[in-house]
Amino acid sequence: MLGRGRNGEPMVMATGPEAADLQAAYERGRKDERASRRRHPLMMTLLFAAAAVGLVILGVAAREGSFARGGGVVDHNLSVAADRAEPAVRGAAADANQAIKDAGQSVKDKTADAVK
Repeated sequence: MLGRGRNGEPMVMATGPEAADLQAAYERGRKDERASRRRHPLMMTLLFAAAAVGLVILGVAAREGSFARGGGVVDHNLSVAADRAEPAVRGAAADANQAIKDAGQSVKDKTADAVK
């Protein structure tokens, strides 16, 4: 006999001496099935990000009237963003490189002082 559980989900309702065993087996099966369908949070985040990008591209294509013109607009905007980001990334990399050199020199100085 089928019934509804606490959350409105279907559950087996049995009567008789084996009802508890049957219910326990049913619940174990449900838990096993849910465990096999768990989703990885990182993969779900990437999936939602890809879906959002797809929606944006569809929106641009609809606004421009065709996928070709929409793709051109997206390509242009990406190239502008890349051109603006490149100097910032290069500057950050140079700053990080200098910080690493300074930290290395500081460690050398401290070890030289400790050895003396």
